[in-house]
Amino acid sequence: MELQSATAGLPGPLAPGPLSPTSDYGGPLSPGSGCPGPSHVASPGRGPSPSLSPVRGSSPGPGFSGQAAFNYNQLEGRFKQLQDEREAVQKKTFTKWVNSHLSRVSCRITDLYMDLRDGRMLIKLLEVLSGERLPKPTKGRMRIHCLENVDKALQFLKEQRVHLENMGSHDIVDGNHRLTLGLIWTIILRFQIQDISVETEDNKEKKSAKDALLLWCQMKTAGYPNVNIHNFTTSWRDGMAFNALIHKHRPDLIDFDKLKKSNAHYNLQNAFNLAEQHLGLTKLLDPEDISVDHPDEKSIITYVVTYYHYFSKMKALKVEGKRIGKVLDNAIETEKMIEKYESLASDLLEWIEQTIIILNNRKFANSLVGVQQQLQAFNTYRTVEKPPKFTEKGNLEVLLFTIQSKMRANNQKVYTPREGKLISDINKAWERLEKAEHERELALRTELIRQEKLEQLARRFDRKAAMRETWLSENQRLVSQDNFGFDLQAVEAATKKHEAIETDIAAYEERVQAVVAVAKELEAESYHDIKRITARKDNVIRLWEYLLELLKARRQRLEMNLGLQRVFQEMLYIMDWMDEMKMLLLSQDYGKHLLGVEDLLQKHALVEADISIQADRVRNVNRNAQKFASDTEDYKPCDPQIIKDRVAHLEFCYQELNQLAAERRARLEESRRLWKFFWEMAEEEGWIREKEQILSSEDYGKDLTGSLRLLSQHKAFEDEMTGRAAHLQQTIKQGEELVADNHFGADKIKERIKDIQEQWAALEHLSAVRKARLQEACNQHQFQADADDIDTWMLDVLRIVSSVDVGHDEFSTQALVKKHKDVAEEIGSYRPVIDALHEQSRTLPPEKANSEEVQSRLAGIEERYKEVAELTRLRKQALQDALALYKMMSEADACEVWIDEKEQWLNSMDIPEKLEDLEVVQHRFESLEPEMNSQASRVAVVNQVARQLIHSGHPSEKEIKAQQDKLNTRWSQFRDLVDQKKESLNSALGVQNYHLECNETKSWIKEKTKVIESTQELGNDLAGVMALQRKLTGMERDLVAIQDKLSDLGKEAERLGSEHPEQSEAIKGRLAEITGVWDEMKDTLKNREESLGEASKLQQFLRDLDDFQSWLSRTQTVIASEDMPNTLAEAEKLLAQHEGIKNEIRNYEEDYQKMRDMGEMVTQGQTDAQYMFLRQRLQALDTGWNELHKMWENRQNLLSQSHAYQLFLRDTKQAEAFLNNQEYVLAHTEMPTTLEGAEAAIKKQEDFMTTMDANEEKIGAVVDTGRRLVADDNINAERIQEKVDSIDQRHKKNRAAASDLLMRLKDNRDLQKFLQDCQELSLWINEKMLTAQDMSYDEARNLHSKWLKHQAFMAELQSNKEWLDKINKDGQTLMAEKPDTEAMVKEKLASLQTMWDELESTTQTKAKCLFDANKAELFTQSCADLDKWLGGLEAQLQSDDYGKDLTSVNILLKKQQILESQVDVRQKEVEELQKQSQALSQEGKGSEEVDGQRVTVERKFQTLQEPLKKRRDHLMASREIHQFNRDVEDEILWVEERMPLATSTDHGHNLQTVQLLIKKNQTLQKEIQGHQPRYDDIFERSQHVLREDSPTTELIRQRLADLQSLWEQIKKETEKRHTRLSEAHEAQQYYFDAAEAEAWMSEQELYMMSEEKAKDEQSSVAMLKKHQILEQAVEDYADTVHQLSSTSRGLVAAGHPDSERIGMRQSQVDKLYAGLKDLSEERRGKLDERFRLFQLNREVDDLEQWIAEREVVAGSHELGQDYEHVTMLQERFREFARDTGNIGQERVDGVNKLADELINTGHGDAATIAEWKDGLNEAWADLLELIDTRTQILAASYELHKFYHDAKEILNRILDKHKKLPEELGRDQNTVETLQRMHTTFEHDIQALGTQVRQLQEDAVRLQSAYAGDKADDIQKREGERRKGEVRLCLPQMSALHQSSFWLQF
Repeated sequence: MELQSATAGLPGPLAPGPLSPTSDYGGPLSPGSGCPGPSHVASPGRGPSPSLSPVRGSSPGPGFSGQAAFNYNQLEGRFKQLQDEREAVQKKTFTKWVNSHLSRVSCRITDLYMDLRDGRMLIKLLEVLSGERLPKPTKGRMRIHCLENVDKALQFLKEQRVHLENMGSHDIVDGNHRLTLGLIWTIILRFQIQDISVETEDNKEKKSAKDALLLWCQMKTAGYPNVNIHNFTTSWRDGMAFNALIHKHRPDLIDFDKLKKSNAHYNLQNAFNLAEQHLGLTKLLDPEDISVDHPDEKSIITYVVTYYHYFSKMKALKVEGKRIGKVLDNAIETEKMIEKYESLASDLLEWIEQTIIILNNRKFANSLVGVQQQLQAFNTYRTVEKPPKFTEKGNLEVLLFTIQSKMRANNQKVYTPREGKLISDINKAWERLEKAEHERELALRTELIRQEKLEQLARRFDRKAAMRETWLSENQRLVSQDNFGFDLQAVEAATKKHEAIETDIAAYEERVQAVVAVAKELEAESYHDIKRITARKDNVIRLWEYLLELLKARRQRLEMNLGLQRVFQEMLYIMDWMDEMKMLLLSQDYGKHLLGVEDLLQKHALVEADISIQADRVRNVNRNAQKFASDTEDYKPCDPQIIKDRVAHLEFCYQELNQLAAERRARLEESRRLWKFFWEMAEEEGWIREKEQILSSEDYGKDLTGSLRLLSQHKAFEDEMTGRAAHLQQTIKQGEELVADNHFGADKIKERIKDIQEQWAALEHLSAVRKARLQEACNQHQFQADADDIDTWMLDVLRIVSSVDVGHDEFSTQALVKKHKDVAEEIGSYRPVIDALHEQSRTLPPEKANSEEVQSRLAGIEERYKEVAELTRLRKQALQDALALYKMMSEADACEVWIDEKEQWLNSMDIPEKLEDLEVVQHRFESLEPEMNSQASRVAVVNQVARQLIHSGHPSEKEIKAQQDKLNTRWSQFRDLVDQKKESLNSALGVQNYHLECNETKSWIKEKTKVIESTQELGNDLAGVMALQRKLTGMERDLVAIQDKLSDLGKEAERLGSEHPEQSEAIKGRLAEITGVWDEMKDTLKNREESLGEASKLQQFLRDLDDFQSWLSRTQTVIASEDMPNTLAEAEKLLAQHEGIKNEIRNYEEDYQKMRDMGEMVTQGQTDAQYMFLRQRLQALDTGWNELHKMWENRQNLLSQSHAYQLFLRDTKQAEAFLNNQEYVLAHTEMPTTLEGAEAAIKKQEDFMTTMDANEEKIGAVVDTGRRLVADDNINAERIQEKVDSIDQRHKKNRAAASDLLMRLKDNRDLQKFLQDCQELSLWINEKMLTAQDMSYDEARNLHSKWLKHQAFMAELQSNKEWLDKINKDGQTLMAEKPDTEAMVKEKLASLQTMWDELESTTQTKAKCLFDANKAELFTQSCADLDKWLGGLEAQLQSDDYGKDLTSVNILLKKQQILESQVDVRQKEVEELQKQSQALSQEGKGSEEVDGQRVTVERKFQTLQEPLKKRRDHLMASREIHQFNRDVEDEILWVEERMPLATSTDHGHNLQTVQLLIKKNQTLQKEIQGHQPRYDDIFERSQHVLREDSPTTELIRQRLADLQSLWEQIKKETEKRHTRLSEAHEAQQYYFDAAEAEAWMSEQELYMMSEEKAKDEQSSVAMLKKHQILEQAVEDYADTVHQLSSTSRGLVAAGHPDSERIGMRQSQVDKLYAGLKDLSEERRGKLDERFRLFQLNREVDDLEQWIAEREVVAGSHELGQDYEHVTMLQERFREFARDTGNIGQERVDGVNKLADELINTGHGDAATIAEWKDGLNEAWADLLELIDTRTQILAASYELHKFYHDAKEILNRILDKHKKLPEELGRDQNTVETLQRMHTTFEHDIQALGTQVRQLQEDAVRLQSAYAGDKADDIQKREGERRKGEVRLCLPQMSALHQSSFWLQF
């Protein structure tokens, strides 16, 4: 209200009002348009006139009083806000209006200011509005293209007589808001509003477009309540006008009476929605745009115009309808009759149609009685309802004849009824009625018959249901019985009986289904008593299902009994097996020798293995039995105690069996120990005797190779001996243990041990003697070989160093130098070799070392070596001199060539006059300088080399000196020439640069002068003054630069004048000219500065405040948006936009603080109302700023949840795709019909399940994410939960389906495998059946061969019987595991068995037929064949070839085995011949010749048995020898292959390689240990081989000796290598631990040195905790360091080879650890400082927040409503002030103390802490001041309200006294006197109030002086009321009594 009143008093454009012909964007209406249009556009940025600017100290301008200036200052910000809001509404309205028209060409804009800048949309808009074609837009996005397109649009408007003044294309392209809105408004006026006109009824005067539109609205809404349209702003705010316009033209859309003027938002929303939905008018406005104090006029006009155009078109259509109605009025009378006819005809036709519909209804009653009633109703219709309608049809024909006759009489066109109402149509309808009636009768008859059939079907159902119920009850009783038996056979019989019962019950299911089928038929036919039928059907089904359950339960009990009996049977089998095992374990045979004991142990191991295997069988049986003995309440097929007893007995027997096995193993092990000792002692004795012969040899080698070989063999022997010694000691120890155990062979053991020990001592003595002699021979041979090598090398080197070739150029000389360097290094490195030869000579025996031969050989070598060294030195010097000379000559020639080239360029160069040419020459000189520097270094190198060569006395000294002098002379001359040219160039360039700088400086000064002169026009308003100040501020910096430039030019002029006297005058003239221009500019600037003042400071602040509030409002609107993303991209986009808003808020934070500080400075100490208003604006600004942050946080939370939801939806789609794919695959997998297909399907299914497992993690992640979102209360939690449940359920379902499918596929694979086996066997049987059925044996010549083949065929048939048994077994297993395959498997097995039986029968038949065919012939032929075969066998046995090697022996043995197998076969044939001979004799076909053949064959057969056996023995002996040789050679090769690994010196360079080498060595040792039995076996077999007389015996002995030597050597080398590797491992382990410690400490050191600082207290606490953990880790790491130190000391003390390196490494570790601890303490101090800083910050923030909350209470403006209220407020505030003072002072002191401590300790942020402390103390002081102020205000309020209270109380007492005054004045003198006395007493009582009244009067006077305005008036009013009451109380009564007394006295 204040704003409106203030606005009303302002003149001109400042006061908002109705739209005038002058728009905000332009001037008056252009004359040619007939509508308001912009003819003038104000300049952008123009502010109010300077006369309105409130400058402190200045008087208001003319025409304005001081109060007006104040009002303007107070409301200027509000005007700016209203203007922005109006602009925003216009922008939105115009944008929607433009889009409503652009939608015709499928275009749209989003930002009116931005999208019209390129002119394309503007051209399209004008084309749509005008219907004309505009020039095609220019392509391109540059500014020039945009300007051209906008110019085209503006030119078109000018052609349409639209005048655009001061508006150019650049305004639209630059996005000028006001001018863009003005352009759109101009277009709206031209194309939408210009054509509007309304004619009045009196003079038909035409009004302007706007007035016409307003008049049209008034006319249309006339008479509507609460609608008064007098403008286009406030008249539309309540929405009633819009609804009235719509109701006027479309009353069907709005119930206008229900609308309420107070509900403006609903009215507006309702009107806009109806106009958009039903009228098709675009919703240009929103209710929020209209429901304001001052709606935007242009926006409303734009929207109302759309109503006008729409309803104008609708009115034209109504006028045409009225004209048609006038034509029809002439035929009303005739029409009435026609209407009567049509009405009657319509009624009759309608009755007919309705009746037909009723008759065609086939929905009959669903019972027999109901159908009978419907038939009776149909008969009633035919007799009662139909006849009257037939009469009405006749009357209708008479009426039509009357109408036609009347129209003919009136000369009118004869009426003919419309199609469908003719008499013929009525007759046709009547015929259809008759037809429907007939069909209805037939349908009723048919339904009656159907109902009768249903009744019969129901009776049939009841009969069958009763029969089924009886049968089901009887079978339930039968199935409930349990009579299974008590053994396995009885239970199996009960099982078969139960299967028969199941078969019968399954067959009865068809009968039950028949009952169900009848019930379903009744239900399908909708039988009326279907509930009873369904109930009885359900009862039958229930009885059937209960019977099935009983049957299933009995089946389960039966299977339990069967399983128990099978367990008992298995127990019996196990007990029988245990009895057999006990007999074996009780045997007393423990072996007679070692092999026998080993054999018994192996057999015992097999027995133990069988016992162990039986353990699983026993456990399985017991576990299966325990299942039946559980204590559950389920069915038990037997007494659990019986089962437990049998289980216990079985366990006892098994334990007893284990005990017997353990006892027998112990006895066998004791026997093996004894026999093994004797065997090992015998082996050691043989080895010692063998080695004694080898050590007695006198062969010590004839040369170095032989000696080394013998020495190596002896070392191998020593290693082998060492290994043997340990083995021997171990064996002796075992013997001593046997003696200690009082073994029965103790005496023999002692004797054997003593003998072996003596032999071993003798062997060690022989070994030491032979080793010494071999070593002496080796040293002597080695010395001679090394001396020969040195002589050979010296001769080769001497030839090289004696060469005189020094090269012919630099390159060849360098090659020779490099080659000579390699030779010199080789000679220097050969000195140790010669020294080593001297040392080697000393190791020879004294007689050899001092011999003349050795000494002369050493002297010659020394002499030749010195000669070679001297020649090497001389050649090196010669080569170096030659190389230096060649280098110097090359460099000198290169320098001279470069000097010649540059001198030629300098001599030809002239100094130009132009500046450009001078710069080119200068650039070339600049590039010359680095080249000269490079060449100078090259000249210096040449001089240095020359001096070195001359000093060293080079042979070419003169030539070198001449070349050096020549080069130096040329170089000096060239430098002088360069300096001369450079000086000339710099001089000319300085003059030209001076003139150029003078010109630039002069131009600069003139430019600034023009800038100062251009500011003359500025300063007339606030914007001009500010722009002028900005320009002058920037100019001050430029003036300083110009001043410096002038000083430099003066110095430069003096220098150039002295250098160039001839140009001195011109140079100084230019300087004087510039100085004059400079003085002129300073005068201009001074004059302009004097004319300026400081009038814009306060206005600048107000403008900044308005701008900031505008930005704040816009930002809050943007953040308050409720747009929610629908996709992930939208969510990310909205989050990014929201984060951008946060950055914008941060950017404005500094402006906000500056504005706060400026506002406090401006308003501080000001009590003027203007500044009070400004202070309120600042408080509102604070509130808006805080709300902005809260709104941003809320919006951020909402968007984050939406983003998480969209991410979840994306992952959900992927998971659902996985699940859909899985479901499709599972639903479309079929069972294959082949084995290959089954296996492929299983593999495919397993791969599919693997894929499911891989996808399970992704699906699980989606589910976990969804549940986490639900747990976090996401806004879409319900949808997320639904998705999660759906995905989880589908995934579990798919997993179960996949597992089930895999099981079915595996079952199918087993079935297909069985079927394939069956098929293969069937094919084999069919093939053999063809052979068996072959009966072509009539010829005698092939009868015997057929007989033999048939015998083989029968043997093959018998061997393949196992195939059939295996298939039968597989089939039984398959049927037991998969009962559903039983029928198919049984069929296959039966078919195979039939085929097999048929094949066997056919084979037996054929065999009998073959034998019976010709027995004699077969016998003779068989004898002949056997005799022939025996002859061949005899020839083979006479061969003396027993093999030359192992391979040939094995081949002969295989042949021997074949012969033996053939002999076995022939043995049977011989026996068969005997049987056949007996059979022939019995049949009378035998003869002596036949019997003689048989005897001859038998005798010959027996004769060959012995040669066959001898040949086998010879072959076995030969194989044994060859196998032994092969084994010995293999073992030697095995040892030689591993010897390099055992003798390797590679010990690794790090821990990993050492560990790897140790593992390899351990593996080698294990291989050797594992190979030991094979080695022992070879020597054990050697005893047997060597005992035989064989020519290879001596060779075998030699190879055995070699093997023994190598074996001992490899064992010894592996032990040594193990020791060396252990030492290396210890060192490398230490280095590894030290490296790990250094790495860990270095990593911690990097962390300790980190500069990372905590950002808040929480992160500071986290960093402190982390550092504490690290500190503890560092402290704990001391043990590791100490452990490393102990390890290093131990290694050094043990004399480790790397002791020095280990000690240095340990010192590094100790230093690093000490440094780490120092860094840890330093970082702990920094973190503590940071933590205390954040702690202080938190305390300061909490205390400031607490102070702010207290300030809200202390700053409250609540002063109480009455005396009691203010008393309560005062008491509460006293308590508040007391608590605040006590608590606050304590907290403030604590914070100050903490801050002082931090500052005193030298904290790094001491300045920040001091600022916090000062700010806190200031806030505390402000709070205390506020408390004091409010205490005073409350005291004053208390005093005022106490005055009111006292005044009211006194007034009430006065009124009470007044009421007590009697109205009676006395009837006589006595009563009057009595009343006077009473009144006198009353007056005395009144006088008792005098003190209180006087106190009240004093308070009133005091309060009136303290308060002014309304309060003072109120106080005065209260005092007046009190006085009136007092006067009314005393004076009237007293005067009345006096009068009464006077009257009575009278």
